[in-house]
Amino acid sequence: MVSSTKIKSVDFYRKIPRDLTEASLSGAGLSIVAALIMMLLFGMELSSYLEVNTTTAVVVDKSADGDFLRIDFNISFPALSCEFASVDVSDVLGTYHQRMFLSSYMIQYMMYLLPLTELGPRGTGAEFHSGLALHNINYGEEIHGEENKEEFPDGAIPLTNGSFEAFSHHFPLLIVNFYAPWCYWSNRLKPSWEKAATIIKQRYDPEADGRVLLGNVDCVEEAALCKRNHIQGYPSIRIFRKGSDLKEDHGHHEHESYYGDRDTDSIVKMVDGLVAPIHPVTHKLALEGISNDTAKHLKKAPVTGGCRVEGYVRVKKVPGNLVISAHSGAHSFDTSQMNVSHVVTHLSFGRLMSPRLLTDMRRLLPYLGQSHDRLDEKAFINEHELGANVTIEHYLQIVKTEVITRKSGQEHSVIEEYEYTAHSSVAQTYYLPAAKFHFELSPMQIMITENPKSFSHFITNLCAIIGGVFTVAGILDSIFHNTVRMIKKVELGKNI
Repeated sequence: MVSSTKIKSVDFYRKIPRDLTEASLSGAGLSIVAALIMMLLFGMELSSYLEVNTTTAVVVDKSADGDFLRIDFNISFPALSCEFASVDVSDVLGTYHQRMFLSSYMIQYMMYLLPLTELGPRGTGAEFHSGLALHNINYGEEIHGEENKEEFPDGAIPLTNGSFEAFSHHFPLLIVNFYAPWCYWSNRLKPSWEKAATIIKQRYDPEADGRVLLGNVDCVEEAALCKRNHIQGYPSIRIFRKGSDLKEDHGHHEHESYYGDRDTDSIVKMVDGLVAPIHPVTHKLALEGISNDTAKHLKKAPVTGGCRVEGYVRVKKVPGNLVISAHSGAHSFDTSQMNVSHVVTHLSFGRLMSPRLLTDMRRLLPYLGQSHDRLDEKAFINEHELGANVTIEHYLQIVKTEVITRKSGQEHSVIEEYEYTAHSSVAQTYYLPAAKFHFELSPMQIMITENPKSFSHFITNLCAIIGGVFTVAGILDSIFHNTVRMIKKVELGKNI
């Protein structure tokens, strides 16, 4: 067996008997200072160990071919009706989608005549859908020649701003064709409309029966009347009701729009379906209601001229365009009267992040997420005079940022953030005014990698701090002690 004496011989820390050591005030003070320095350096080293370190690199975008990018948007248009608002998405590869928005909402304002600079998304009404796609509308056979024109004279009553209110309060049903003389689709509708109005006048005599009247409004001559009813596309067929369906809202009635076929038989069938539930004597609604076949072509007309378009689209990661404008395959628009001023409530690219995740990521990088919503809560107003055909364009350059963490020696992609720069312009155009968002993704991406610290490195630094401070304090104490002894010897020699 190895004796304890031999084991003691390898002791690095040989002890001096306590009787041979001497404590001093200077040593005690230096020990306290050394202990405080050790605690301070320990706290700094612990904070450095807990702090997340990252490295940032710019690399070629690692997105795979065929990856899609999500665009979320919430944009308010005070002067673009939901009846015709649409979102078109296209890219340089030729991919094209039309009317891709999830939903559109009518903007509700205190008064619709407020200046645009005072308007804002103060609230929303019920979700609005125009229903059937207005592309394959049946107009029937067009009437040509003077002979046919005399056979079916104008049956619809011309309405003016003065007579409109009187007729709408007198007849249980007032069905109005808001048209423009220069409009191709209005001229296509006119023969069928006048023929249908003549048939309806003979079937439901306005004086003897008095349940329905068909009228026309020339929106060039009666611009104020059309504006008050938020007519933005021509022709627009609106159904105004009297009695229980009459609701005053700043001088406006709740009414419906007709989106069905525009041939004579379809119009007459629509009117018959609306008239049937109304008692011919009392003009009260009967219990059976309107037929489903008639109701499917009727939608509540917009009660304001504004619209909020909200939703998302998924696009390929190539340069493209997001365009919001009026669109219809069976209406004409007076471009000189259109206004696409808008307020961007929200516009972002990529997956939406929860506030908690965004907060955690900002712990890694304080500046992360500061440029992913550059256009939010910004207004873009057309200040040109009416008739200028103004398009508002936004040029967006998008950069992808990917954050990678390391856990258990393996890399994990935590988040993909898309930040962008935005430059906007207002320009006159010969085409239909629109709000255009041109987006282009950078071929480079920013990669942020987390660098976790080794625990063994932390322990090594901790030992170095304790040992180093202890050693330096010992050296200082020894120097101070020897200096005092030398001074005392010198003074003692002088006294002798």
